[in-house]
Amino acid sequence: MKQTISLVMIVKNEANTLKRCLDSVVKYVDEIVIVDTGSTDNSKKIAESFHARIIDYAWKNDFAAARNFALEQSTGDWNFVLDADEYVSNDCMESLKNFVAYHRNAIGKIKRIDKFAGTDGINYEQIYISRLFPSHCRFTGKIHEQVDSDLPRIKLDIEIQHDGYFQQTKNSRNIPILKEVIAQQPDDPYYHFHIAKEYRGLEDHEQALIHLKQAYAQITGQEGYAPSVIVNLLYAMIASGHLEDGIQVIENCEEFLSNYADFYFVSALYLLELILSNPEEYSGLIPFIEQFYQRALEIGETGSEGSVVGTGSFAAHHNLGVFYEVIGDSIKASEQYLKAAGYEYEPSIKRLEKLNG
Repeated sequence: MKQTISLVMIVKNEANTLKRCLDSVVKYVDEIVIVDTGSTDNSKKIAESFHARIIDYAWKNDFAAARNFALEQSTGDWNFVLDADEYVSNDCMESLKNFVAYHRNAIGKIKRIDKFAGTDGINYEQIYISRLFPSHCRFTGKIHEQVDSDLPRIKLDIEIQHDGYFQQTKNSRNIPILKEVIAQQPDDPYYHFHIAKEYRGLEDHEQALIHLKQAYAQITGQEGYAPSVIVNLLYAMIASGHLEDGIQVIENCEEFLSNYADFYFVSALYLLELILSNPEEYSGLIPFIEQFYQRALEIGETGSEGSVVGTGSFAAHHNLGVFYEVIGDSIKASEQYLKAAGYEYEPSIKRLEKLNG
């Protein structure tokens, strides 16, 4: 018996991205259910053009409540959840068909690639999220809601792109809700981690560091996002200039993150900042910068939860090239830039042009 799939979404004023999203997924689903929480733009007309069922809903400052209301409207055997600022970027027909045919009691995790502006240009972070599940499943959590189920999670060959936070902000909506949740659950590292990401988006690195320190103190290491807490903590130390505790974090976490390229990448960045802040005291750490970038390259691009594309390849090659150039080894620098240029990494291409005169 054919298993039906419903696309279930909540939207508000998403006219700029909704068509792109629906275009990318319409051929994979049997129905489209859109719950609108108060759009004043063209969102509903766009949804109508895809023959979606549209239901109005009064926003209650609770994402799980809105999601669950939307799920109640679905008639499919399975629900596939997307946001309007996401879109499917690979051909996943076979993956979808096989999963719903053979995994009646499981939840599908899909890869989402988040586009964001980093200090070195545009970056892409990879995370895995539960977005395809049986019709009886529901969400919990007022914000950064999660599927409330003990069913096993299975990674699927489904990839979506997300650019909703690139060069724009939704922090004014998310931060008050996160503050409210943290007031109720002050020892939950999950919400401290997510509010830190919101503050990072606002470039408020002091507040980001405060919450990342709290998340770091509370994680057990069993959380899927634990590596991201540690990596983001080091980035926040660099961005805020509060470098005093980073060495201890690196020493404490190296065994835990021994196969995580992002950890070695940010550790090398951190050591450079630490050395520059006090060369007399920390110059002895210079060799570790090279070692850490080399270790990141040994690990390579693993697609690990929360990893940023390039930390195990072109970005590490480029930064290692910069390191060699600074210490006066132009031959090794050129070798690393050339490897990064093989990925069409523009900063390395420009450095090669300059070195070659």
